[in-house]
Amino acid sequence: MPPLQCIVVTPERTVCEEMAVFVAASLYDGEIGIGPGHTPMIGRLGNGELRITSGETTHRFYIEGGFVEVLGDTVSILTNRAIPADEIDEAVANEQLLTAQARKADTPELMAIRDRAVSQSRAQLRVARRAGTSS
Repeated sequence: MPPLQCIVVTPERTVCEEMAVFVAASLYDGEIGIGPGHTPMIGRLGNGELRITSGETTHRFYIEGGFVEVLGDTVSILTNRAIPADEIDEAVANEQLLTAQARKADTPELMAIRDRAVSQSRAQLRVARRAGTSS
């Protein structure tokens, strides 16, 4: 089977464009693994880890929402943010988590904002810890 062309795009730029043998992405309700010959699909991304495996190398990213499309041998990731795992500062992500948890939330809207910030911070921490990046 031919390798996959994986493209990761944010509103600002193309973050990554490379050939891959396997892609794993965090969906809104779980995780998906994509290899060559995968069925065409579109999925909603959640906050979490994106892994792109090319030969012996695996590139890890924190992604924040968006969509994944698989069509033929192309995997397109359209996301709000994509941060390479080695650029995530675990101490900063932990501070963001504590700040988010301490936010006052006395209306449903403020509770949703706080919960989203907590979810994003926890996902960043998981990605940083899996990648072994500690500051």
